[in-house]
Amino acid sequence: MTVFVDTSAIFAFLAANDVDHDRAAATLADLRQNEELVTHNYVVVETAALVHSQLGPEAARDLLRVFLPSLNVSWVDERLHEAATSGYLAARRRDISLVDWVSFEFMHRSGLTDAFAFDKDFAEQGFALIPLAR
Repeated sequence: MTVFVDTSAIFAFLAANDVDHDRAAATLADLRQNEELVTHNYVVVETAALVHSQLGPEAARDLLRVFLPSLNVSWVDERLHEAATSGYLAARRRDISLVDWVSFEFMHRSGLTDAFAFDKDFAEQGFALIPLAR
């Protein structure tokens, strides 16, 4: 099985003081043994900015040099970007980012059903959250 990895899961794993850190670490250890883990470059950019601002430059370096090489990172092309932008604008919601809309569209196009995420918007869009939401 292939599992999509969201910013919320990566950040929770890297931030030792995050409320979901222990769950993220345990889930990631399990997933790495049995699943292919994928994300896209918009998640990389979003996560790098968040990690750098919240955890510092060393943590951002660890993210980019140590953590991300274990994921398959796909590049968002113009068609995917345009489709996600259309969904983002049509939804008119303040609580879901453009990066999330790209993720939803990426998952649909890739036939993915499972997201390693702590962002409940994935479940709202019909994807299964790993780990299960509390």
